[in-house]
Amino acid sequence: MQDAHTPLADALREAYRRGEEDETLTPLVLTDPAGRPVGRIGRGDAVIFYNIRGEREVELTRCLTEPGFREFPVQAEMDLAFATMIEYRPGLAVRVAFPPAGMLAETLSDTISKAGLRQAKITEAEKAVHVGYFLNGKKEAPLPGEERIIVPTRKDVALFDEAPEMSSAQITRAAIEKIRDPDCRFLFVNLPNVDVVGHIENREAVLRAVACVDRCAGEIVDAARQEGVTTIVSADHGTVEKWLYPDGNVDTGHTDSPVPFILIGAGPGQTLRPDGELADVAPTVLSLLGLPIPALMTGRPLTEAAVTPARVLLLILDGWGVQEEGPGNLIAATRPARMAAFLEEWPHTTLRAAGEAVGLPPGTVGNSEAGHLHIGAGRRIYSDRVKIDRAIADGSFFRNEAFLATVRAARDRGRPLHLLGIVSFFSSHGSINHLFALMELARREGVAELFIHAMLGRRGELPESGAHYVGSIETRAREIGLGRVVSVIGRYWSMDREENWDRINRTYRMLVHGAGTPVPGTGAG
Repeated sequence: MQDAHTPLADALREAYRRGEEDETLTPLVLTDPAGRPVGRIGRGDAVIFYNIRGEREVELTRCLTEPGFREFPVQAEMDLAFATMIEYRPGLAVRVAFPPAGMLAETLSDTISKAGLRQAKITEAEKAVHVGYFLNGKKEAPLPGEERIIVPTRKDVALFDEAPEMSSAQITRAAIEKIRDPDCRFLFVNLPNVDVVGHIENREAVLRAVACVDRCAGEIVDAARQEGVTTIVSADHGTVEKWLYPDGNVDTGHTDSPVPFILIGAGPGQTLRPDGELADVAPTVLSLLGLPIPALMTGRPLTEAAVTPARVLLLILDGWGVQEEGPGNLIAATRPARMAAFLEEWPHTTLRAAGEAVGLPPGTVGNSEAGHLHIGAGRRIYSDRVKIDRAIADGSFFRNEAFLATVRAARDRGRPLHLLGIVSFFSSHGSINHLFALMELARREGVAELFIHAMLGRRGELPESGAHYVGSIETRAREIGLGRVVSVIGRYWSMDREENWDRINRTYRMLVHGAGTPVPGTGAG
């Protein structure tokens, strides 16, 4: 299908020619013939934020809905009818269309805590939600006997290709200190560089990130060997081992590759079962610790239990997938010496970390949320995306009470309905198909005005995909006779999780005040 030419799609193409890209795109705002912004969120309007996952959606939701919000100036008493696709955080003043099934019981961390053993989780703030909330089965607070050591993420750089080493030196020092604490029986460490930097189109920065992780992993494993700590080296999903599409364009997204599983120092004669998946990690760790495997864990240990219960370190190289050497494999291009030595010396296998193995639709790539959830749960947990896709297929999506209440509030008040979220087929934060379903719901319910605010990202997308997506939304809007894309912004500004309130403020001012580069609409009114 040929890309549509609409005002915002064409403005995006012009932004690309100026050197902008989807991820960091500064706001574009549709205007009417008098130059006034079209489709701003106003008092009494209805809003549906259709993103999933949630950890990057909380801040924007708060500034639009939270009474007494103080992080930057906002318009008071907006009285918005506001719904979110899933629960981003308990207590937000919103309706939730697909509420959580609840916290998971009998996870890896639960079992260690109930046994009275001390455990520690270490990473930097960029991945804190993954090694805490998701690894623990969607529990916010640390468990009895659990310590979380979160190294601050650097805020002196705009993007991490400026500092590919991130805070890994501090993570490494904290990990070695805990390794030397004999009372800490289980230690979980996440080195985030490969995943985080791999989402940026900068080859040299990615190579530096891989080299840094390899070096830090070597230091951590050396310390563990000195203290007699059994170590598992693994990952949550792949990223830069498949950094090129077949046509040679850069793919900065996650991948469907398997991930490594290396067992270091577990004693002589250990072998690993092949054909595993991330859900097998938790029962393997429990087996090495000499703890019983809970009934809810359907994953299976990858090795025999240790004769003597061990102290265990689980070292996650975030985003480190396994793939044949080739021009798109930036891990292989780095020649990571320490990982090569681990593979030469110790038992190893690979684990499935994408698609159905981590509760996602068949053929989809993995992500950090699903990866850490399955590492900790020891069983398959079906994702929100799968539940939503099934609801669309069986029609229950169009009967969802939270959606209907929000859409009908717009209709009955005579106010616009706003849909905001990621526009992508591949993002773990949402699907354009969910947007299309909401557009259809608005049509069925007789909404008079429908405004769409698009967030763009480069992760997993071809270069300049944003213009194609915006054009496809406008095409669908013409087909159903309802809806316009009225603003576009890069996800860098709208999907933050580190309290970079200047970024969220920029998105807020776009949504509410129309701050951004004006784009004259065709007959916009």
